[in-house]
Amino acid sequence: MSNRVINILVPIISIIIGLIVGAIVMVVSGYDPVQGYIALWTGIFGDSYSIGNTIRQITPYLLAGLAVAFAFRTGLFNIGVEGQLILGWLAAAWVGYAFDLPKIIHLPLALLAAAAAGAFWAFIAGFLKAKFKVHEVIATIMLNYTALYIANAVIKKLSDGGFKTERVHESASLRSPFLRELTDNSSLHYGIIVALLMVMVMWFILEKTTRGYELKAVGFNKHAADYAGMSVNKNIILAMTISGMFAGLGGAMEALGTFQNASIKPGFTGIGFDGIAVALLGANTPLGVVFGASLFGSLKYGALNMPNAAGIPEEIVSIIIALIIFFVASGYIIRVALQKLSKKKEGQ
Repeated sequence: MSNRVINILVPIISIIIGLIVGAIVMVVSGYDPVQGYIALWTGIFGDSYSIGNTIRQITPYLLAGLAVAFAFRTGLFNIGVEGQLILGWLAAAWVGYAFDLPKIIHLPLALLAAAAAGAFWAFIAGFLKAKFKVHEVIATIMLNYTALYIANAVIKKLSDGGFKTERVHESASLRSPFLRELTDNSSLHYGIIVALLMVMVMWFILEKTTRGYELKAVGFNKHAADYAGMSVNKNIILAMTISGMFAGLGGAMEALGTFQNASIKPGFTGIGFDGIAVALLGANTPLGVVFGASLFGSLKYGALNMPNAAGIPEEIVSIIIALIIFFVASGYIIRVALQKLSKKKEGQ
């Protein structure tokens, strides 16, 4: 059995096991798993409205997953995607609200502002690691909280001018009357196109550029990369910065597409942290992240239908989602089992 086949089978088997164990949890809790999963399926694919909202839910997960995956591919663990996303959200909403420009200028400007905000926040962690050997996990965890409180403070400061309640100008909006009409007035917007373009950007950077080769080389072996004449510190900072750019754009999807504004947040959105699961599910590859985000976003949105259609409490739904993620994250065990099975068959 080739490694490519194993790479395809691992997430599929993980998902199936997660669904089976989730069904057992529902049975033990006194609920009908068949009705539960029918409700989940209907919540995702039941009609055009559900499909539109599911795709909208997938969009920020795509970019959060890309941010985490890019860092992983370059030997870093960017657990600060949440904070970078929040600041990208704030930057995009402010540019979308504060300026009144032609759409061909205004929308790209708002997206660039979000990307720059996320990139800058990740740059701080990259700089600290490169220059002072501060572990990026510690730095990014602390920066998550800093970003949340800074964003809330800025929004509160600007709220007297209507920033907290007013929506971004139409010229900066990702909303699409065509997509809304096509999906029965769902919240689907053009952000999905931006996200898919970023999938291609990540693939191109890592697989088709010299800089991408250097970034991966530093991630694989810093000492060998340094011996080969590559600037390790420069590449660490650049890798974190690019990762933050993807995260910031994830915030822009919420600011310019889904919510159309920025408001004070009582806590983290969770999208950035969920991006870790998305990246793991997708094996840290651009195409894999597409599938990972699709599964995760679908589960998140479709699960909202389970309490209403099947009477299953939200707590049970959360357990089922967590089980699927758990088995996906434990894919190494499944991989080892498949490899042993493959060797056993070859031996026979």
